[in-house]
Amino acid sequence: MRALTVIPLQAGSAAVVDLPEPEPGPGELLVEVAACGVCRTDLHIAEGELEAPLPIVPGHEVIGRVAARGPDATRFAEGCRVGVPWLARTCGRCRYCRQGTENLCDSPAFTGFTRDGGFATHLVADDRFCFTLPDAFGDVAAAPLLCAGLIGWRALKLAGDGERLGLYGFGAAAHILAQVAVWQGRRVHAFTRPGDRDGQAFARSLGCAWAGGSDEAPPEALDAAILFAPAGALVPQALKRVRKGGRVICAGIHMSDIPSFRYELLWGERHVRSVANLTRRDGEELLALAPRVPVRTEVETYPLEEAGEALGRLRAGAVRGAAVLAVGGR
Repeated sequence: MRALTVIPLQAGSAAVVDLPEPEPGPGELLVEVAACGVCRTDLHIAEGELEAPLPIVPGHEVIGRVAARGPDATRFAEGCRVGVPWLARTCGRCRYCRQGTENLCDSPAFTGFTRDGGFATHLVADDRFCFTLPDAFGDVAAAPLLCAGLIGWRALKLAGDGERLGLYGFGAAAHILAQVAVWQGRRVHAFTRPGDRDGQAFARSLGCAWAGGSDEAPPEALDAAILFAPAGALVPQALKRVRKGGRVICAGIHMSDIPSFRYELLWGERHVRSVANLTRRDGEELLALAPRVPVRTEVETYPLEEAGEALGRLRAGAVRGAAVLAVGGR
């Protein structure tokens, strides 16, 4: 099989190589990849900001079809289309798994981080953690839902029911979440890099009530703000914009250091909270909701061999919406 592999001891280096086709073990599926989203987490892994066991094949927004089944893999028939997300496996035994917060499992596995992911023609996945996909979405259009959408959805649930929502970093996750929040009747305020007029226009085209730079004040105090940009300096900025009792949700797996800030920004029972991974219930909820909105994912497509270029454009903040590798789908 063909795969893009992040190379050991060379942060930022990757190569498209030929690897043996994996074989599914008990309870596993061999998935022929049709499309795979390019997530900022993949960039963090490629650049060594997240220490994955290398070499590793990144990619955890995977759409594909079941090519073979291992023993006891009974949920999906061969030929079925499935989605393979970031959460690849949990132990099912620790206190978090037992209390319904499997996203906090003590012994998890993650697609494209601790086991090979979807920047490849094939991958192996646990059939219990794969998703059935709505027919309304083609392969490429569905890929960003598998992480950008799912993490955004979990972040939105943690943000609460407030009507005035701020989104910092208007990329893959925010452009999906904005559509959901507007559909719910919320007033969405989009914060982009200062001076990013194109990004702000994109946000307004999706129904955002206001769009401006991250250094600007919105026209009203926010009930909650969700940070998708991995910049710790935005935490005190967001705290300035939320009302008393408001929430600031940090939705990334990696963030630069949060600078010190005055206690008065936190006072007034404001909350700062992180989002960690996802649960299977999060996925089922979002994938059932997305066709009802309906969510329209905006994507830039690349062949597998140009995955490095896609990561570079993501690093530069040049991607409008989401980047997706079109491996074998449409």
